[in-house]
Amino acid sequence: MGLDSVESYVAWNLHEPRPGEFDFTGFGDLERFLREAHEEGLGVVFRPGPYICAEWDNGGLPSWLTGKPGIRIRTADPAFLEAVDAWFDELIPRILPHLASRGGPFTMVQVENEYGSFGSDARYLEHLRDGLLARGVDVPLFTSDGPADHMLTGGMVDGAAATVNFGSRGGSVNFYMAHGGTNFGTGAGANYDPPAALSGGRYEPTVTSYDYDAALDERGAPTGKFHAFRDVIARFRAVPALEDFDEPLLPAAATAPAGALVPLADVLDAVDSGTLRPRLATGHAATVASPYPLGFEELGLDHGIVRYRSTLPGPRREYDLTIDGLADRAQLLVGGVPAHVFERNDQEPYPLAVPAEGLEIELVVESMGRVNYGRLTGERKGITGAVLHERQEVHGWTMTPLPLPELPDLDAVRGSAAPGRDVPATAAFHSFHFTADSPADTFLDTWGWGKGYAWVNGFCLGRYWNAGPHETLYVPSPVVRAGGNEVVLLELDAAGPAPALVESARLGAVEPAGA
Repeated sequence: MGLDSVESYVAWNLHEPRPGEFDFTGFGDLERFLREAHEEGLGVVFRPGPYICAEWDNGGLPSWLTGKPGIRIRTADPAFLEAVDAWFDELIPRILPHLASRGGPFTMVQVENEYGSFGSDARYLEHLRDGLLARGVDVPLFTSDGPADHMLTGGMVDGAAATVNFGSRGGSVNFYMAHGGTNFGTGAGANYDPPAALSGGRYEPTVTSYDYDAALDERGAPTGKFHAFRDVIARFRAVPALEDFDEPLLPAAATAPAGALVPLADVLDAVDSGTLRPRLATGHAATVASPYPLGFEELGLDHGIVRYRSTLPGPRREYDLTIDGLADRAQLLVGGVPAHVFERNDQEPYPLAVPAEGLEIELVVESMGRVNYGRLTGERKGITGAVLHERQEVHGWTMTPLPLPELPDLDAVRGSAAPGRDVPATAAFHSFHFTADSPADTFLDTWGWGKGYAWVNGFCLGRYWNAGPHETLYVPSPVVRAGGNEVVLLELDAAGPAPALVESARLGAVEPAGA
């Protein structure tokens, strides 16, 4: 297209999923990315954060950090700075050999990210600037903020060039995004409107697809926009010769069922019994009892499912059951039967009477993306307040966490499940298979299903939801095997027909210009 640099964020929560445990392999192989950019002759504008926004879960901040009571993120709070320093001690030495001053591709390094849209703590920005310099960064530093005066005065710091984001009708020559992509797994974040989140706002989870109507689409293929941009750029500078895009694509095909479904309740029971041992934060038990409901972070869980169980004493007449402090979405089961769904936005109460012998209730809570922009960045997941029957708090909870996007061992669960269990129509793992002659890109059509998660050969493609807008999930060729392949859907609402493989993305309706 004629561009000469690529900007790269670094998602802290991708590389340090648990305190002190760093991962720069596979999907997180940052240095391989830098070497390949350098080999292609691209400069790299480096944006290490620690906060990145990027429509990424929690703005890139680890949930084990933001879940600490009382911490004040993106400020000079000593607890936050201590964690940032430990992260930079691990990250910055890895990138020093790639600085332009040492023959590498790094031409500039950003201090924080659009900080003036959030705060005005000059000591915090100075700490980050000084930390980058002290660790050996000797290429130009810069900040990036919106064009408003308060954003600039809040986000600038001496020693770093101030740059401005003008948006699509300003003077920018930075293409955001030049290449669309995918928020695989649970990487997608969320927004909260209004961003100040003072009152009356709405939670808006980010979709899995990050196609973004970019010049290069979700699978990397050039679009009409790519060629239009290239034609304009070619008027002002030499552009390289075009190479053919030859990434293979699977032909459209149906998938076929592959084995009996596994109820989510059986998987959670297997966690309770110890048959399944989920990977939680160090020191956390698989099943926890507490007088009050605990949030995901308190249970050692980043993302996934938590089953909250309690028994209401009776008798009591019908009162509304509500959740004060629901950060996500909760399915209510009464006596083991699905009864209601509590949504974060526009929560509807559930009228519930309790017989004399009491009544067991379950709340199966699924975490959606953490807010990645504004004052709710760093929010906790799950039930962060109380479950109320009328005004009375419901106490005496047992909680079972199931991490996602890790795919549980369904074969082990099938072998341990209690015989004769009634299989509900919702909340179950469904298995399908398809064959491929060789690895190739494809798209999984989830339309007709409700809400859930999808895996291909154990790799989590991300979340799907019939709320839309996208109806397909991108399946990259490295995930596909020659021969047999397995698709698993964790469906939380209502199952649909066997999902098909299709040859192009369906991303939903696009509003016309000016709408």
